[in-house]
Amino acid sequence: MSIDVTYTEARANLAKLWDQAESSREPIMIRRRGKENMALIPADELAGLIETAHLLRSPRNAERLLSALARSRRDEGTAESIRDLKKAIGLGE
Repeated sequence: MSIDVTYTEARANLAKLWDQAESSREPIMIRRRGKENMALIPADELAGLIETAHLLRSPRNAERLLSALARSRRDEGTAESIRDLKKAIGLGE
């Protein structure tokens, strides 16, 4: 759940809101009369959202990723060690 504040409240409490967004990882919605709402969100959270949107943009890729996620949640597939994975992609012994 995001926090909703006015522009005036945000201006008066920016450091506190910044810390809250950083610790909770939730966006802070800032309203300003007559203007579009804005959000204060940690930069790495935004980068993750942008990357996810990019990866899901292709219907084929979205289907593949969502299918893999569903298999993972059902505990299907094989778990491999980091060593085995490195070897499989040519980085290990």
